[in-house]
Amino acid sequence: MTSAPPPPNSPPPAAPPPPGWENPAVRADRRLVELLQELRVLQTGVQIVFAFLLGVAFTPRFAELTDAQQDVYVATLLLAVVAAAVLATPVALHRGLYRHPGKERIVTVSARIAQTGLLLLAAALTGAALLVLDVVLGTAAAVPITCLIALIFAALWFVLPWAVRRATTHDSS
Repeated sequence: MTSAPPPPNSPPPAAPPPPGWENPAVRADRRLVELLQELRVLQTGVQIVFAFLLGVAFTPRFAELTDAQQDVYVATLLLAVVAAAVLATPVALHRGLYRHPGKERIVTVSARIAQTGLLLLAAALTGAALLVLDVVLGTAAAVPITCLIALIFAALWFVLPWAVRRATTHDSS
């Protein structure tokens, strides 16, 4: 099949924008879509941790936990709940401000909220690891391993992006 020739007197087709060109509105739309996709992935992790924690309380062995282990459990459960709420906030913000003209501001606020959600999720995952390791290995082994886990989260989720951003900024100056 061949395409029909353009009608006479029609304007020439517009040249596509150069690669990487976006106006602020298009950029804000793209960034919001990317952020919401990332949050979908994170929500799955929060849901898994939360489901694990809910199940723990209803096992026969839960009554055998020490007071300190039960405190870690409660703190971790609350961190997971708050992480779920915080990580869902950009979605609620997007829905509540649908077609609002300040999309760039929505993206900026949502990105900061997502950072807070990452911090809460890292704390919840670290707390869950502490609880399990304490029960399985004992406190003496659980604490240093959990500290290492917390350092790994801090390095990968916060320090690495900061270092890459800083290096990129220095490279482009």
